Amino acid sequence: MTVSAVSGTFSVLHDGHRALISEAFRAGDRVLVGITSDEFALKSRSDVVPIHLRRTSLEAYLSTFGKPYEVVEIDSVYGPKELMDTADILVVSEETADAGLEVARERSSRGVKPLEILTVPLVRAADGSKISSTGILSGAYSRSGISDCPDIAVGSLNHVKVEAVRAVMERIYGDVRITAVDVPSGVPEQPKEGATREGAVNRASNAIGGHDMGVGIEAGVFERIDGLIDVQYCAVLDRDGRLTVGTGPGFQYPPPVASLVRSGMTVGQAMKAVFGETDIGSKQGAIGYLSKGLLDRRTLTEQAVTAAMVPRLDDSYEV
Repeated sequence: MTVSAVSGTFSVLHDGHRALISEAFRAGDRVLVGITSDEFALKSRSDVVPIHLRRTSLEAYLSTFGKPYEVVEIDSVYGPKELMDTADILVVSEETADAGLEVARERSSRGVKPLEILTVPLVRAADGSKISSTGILSGAYSRSGISDCPDIAVGSLNHVKVEAVRAVMERIYGDVRITAVDVPSGVPEQPKEGATREGAVNRASNAIGGHDMGVGIEAGVFERIDGLIDVQYCAVLDRDGRLTVGTGPGFQYPPPVASLVRSGMTVGQAMKAVFGETDIGSKQGAIGYLSKGLLDRRTLTEQAVTAAMVPRLDDSYEV
């Protein structure tokens, strides 16, 4: 069995990544895929999509090839030697070819079997530059390098929100440009009741600028007969001034968390106090923790974004 290997940060999986991965699956019967840890990735860039989002998108793509694969988190160019030494072929881009050769030399110095290097040409964006996650995250072009496509601003720097908007808008429009914009919500840090919708609308309005659309997302808590319920609002504002709003499904907070939120804590603070959970806003979210992973925050956010787009998908909503 021939084992091929490929690695990357895969911040936003794009056509350049797909070319590398496709070659690895063509060349090998089994594929090892290294994905850089957040810590390693941040050594060479100022921001990175969190690994739980990157890995989910990566594995969804890998599963389409119908061959065995293994994804391993790496903290160096080479990765774990005990695993990577089993590879027969290393697939690299023109940009990382020198690093690939260094890996082969280091391995040879330890008496490990020779490593074949396969170099894949860089994939170019429409403007002639190489496609990069940095360019995509800045809103310069889509995953496939196209700039002549819907230009959408998201009123948040939170990667969970941004990638949820990207996923939904790609299903609707195909190629899209997504730009994250740090804007104020105009509501308290922990929105309650009507302030939740208000915050989403404010974010969309403050984000749109010269873009085709502005998207605002806000999660808030609502008192209902069953207890304190979390509901996420999404607002979409276009350059013609049309506003559409939707919500995701609600879920109930445990009584100890609800009690602390009612007393003035944010959900994040209350979850940390009760469960010791930290940074849930940028990770799986409270829903991921409470549902034991059955539902995560990105999926919940995608549902709210989809709901906000429903009136834009059928002419019967036009009045």
